[in-house]
Amino acid sequence: MSESIIGFVGLGVMGGPMCRNIAAKHGAEVIAFDSHAAAFDILEGTTARRAGSLSEVADAADVVFLSLPGGPAVEAVCLGPDGLSSGMRQPKVIVDLSTTTVASARAVGRALAERNIEFADAPVARTREAAQRGELSIMVGASESLFTRIAPLLRYIGTDVTHCGDIGCGQVVKLINNALVFEHTVALAEMMVLGERAGVEPATLLDAVSKGSGDSFVLRNHGRKAMLPRTFPEKSFPPEYVLKDIGYVLELARQTESSVRVAELAQTYYEATAREGYAGRYFPAVIEVIDRGAALPGDRDLPGTST
Repeated sequence: MSESIIGFVGLGVMGGPMCRNIAAKHGAEVIAFDSHAAAFDILEGTTARRAGSLSEVADAADVVFLSLPGGPAVEAVCLGPDGLSSGMRQPKVIVDLSTTTVASARAVGRALAERNIEFADAPVARTREAAQRGELSIMVGASESLFTRIAPLLRYIGTDVTHCGDIGCGQVVKLINNALVFEHTVALAEMMVLGERAGVEPATLLDAVSKGSGDSFVLRNHGRKAMLPRTFPEKSFPPEYVLKDIGYVLELARQTESSVRVAELAQTYYEATAREGYAGRYFPAVIEVIDRGAALPGDRDLPGTST
């Protein structure tokens, strides 16, 4: 599979850098598609070829990677009337790097299997900078045989590639990963505000905690790079995306009859973040909402309680 022609659909914040790395490292042709012409700028200087349509990707590529906004987009690209599986010639394998619901991943996998197309859900974790460096963590749901074949391709974009189980299991692990990040960001924001109000400078707090058992990826990245300087740029991961992923987690919890009260509580904070002027801005802006006292737990009943 290392000499297969690769297709790539979706050249957004994460997809663009991933496609660029694949084009730079793959020995065979790479053909890319995005509905926005400006998205192709990131591939300048590589050998990647621009496709004019999904059918052009399907006609040429043996393996197609997807990096899309969510489950509905993945379903449309894979199964829609103009999708990758609709023409006379179809790819042999589709690998979805997006974050979707577990149910959606499994439904797409079943539908593609009926068309003799193998499918893997392989959502990615870490930052845009990690995507640019080719240092993502990738959680893969696929058969053992398919994982063995696609793992060398995934290592073009990731340093940690984990086989999590059959189709859908990649999404399970990714959603849990994201929920932990979002929950921890809220917890860190609360403690940064508490510490400052009690007389400890936020930078001093982070320095001290980073040397103890409270250290974490969230502290070293979201805390230091965004929450400490209170810098929350646009075109990063906004609270609306957080709410999408938390919604997926809550759906999975309902389906498995699991209790996820902390995720439900985090949802209230990010709803407020989107509502209170930070829509479209980087999600650690939740610290601003906490600092202003908006949407604290007392603002609505806690999950599972009643008045």
